[in-house]
Amino acid sequence: MAAYSPRLSRLIEALRRLPGVGPKSAQRMAFHLLDRDRDGAQYLRDTLAEALAGIGRCPACRMFCEDQHCAYCSESRAATGQVCAVEGPADLLAIENGTGYRGRYFVLMGRLSPLDGVGPEQLGLDLLAQRLADGLTRELIVATNPSVEGEATAYYLAEMARAHGVKVTRIAHGVPMGGELEFVDSGTLAHAFTGRTAV
Repeated sequence: MAAYSPRLSRLIEALRRLPGVGPKSAQRMAFHLLDRDRDGAQYLRDTLAEALAGIGRCPACRMFCEDQHCAYCSESRAATGQVCAVEGPADLLAIENGTGYRGRYFVLMGRLSPLDGVGPEQLGLDLLAQRLADGLTRELIVATNPSVEGEATAYYLAEMARAHGVKVTRIAHGVPMGGELEFVDSGTLAHAFTGRTAV
């Protein structure tokens, strides 16, 4: 491997921290920023510093926000009596933009995975327990991904909600709209078949 100067090595290593960026991609990005887009590099630096200084997490739902008044924790949303538990911010945005749901959220920032050291504390489930006990929450909608860890997390959340006398529902998983059964994997098809509903 070619020897880079210490600063260039650190830049490439820093860029490799981004998801999906390997050594070659990081090298290309570094060379591009240094050779062709120094203004872009300055803008990236300033914007990142501004984001790190000004963006935190909502103390109630754990979504990223810029002040104490999170857009997803308003009184009108609380009035629905619904809380949707999602694994991450991208899942929240997908539900917000792709559905008519306008209740509150709880962002887990992960899923239960004891082998990776992710337990209830890391997911902020003590905060979720407070929300379930607040007297406003009538339904917990579990919207974790259909992975082994996602299913284990869904089960744990359902037990928490039942312990607080809160109704629990789970988003449906199965055959995608426009999909053909012959091309759907067996796990997805089995899940869809088990979760069938009356028509």
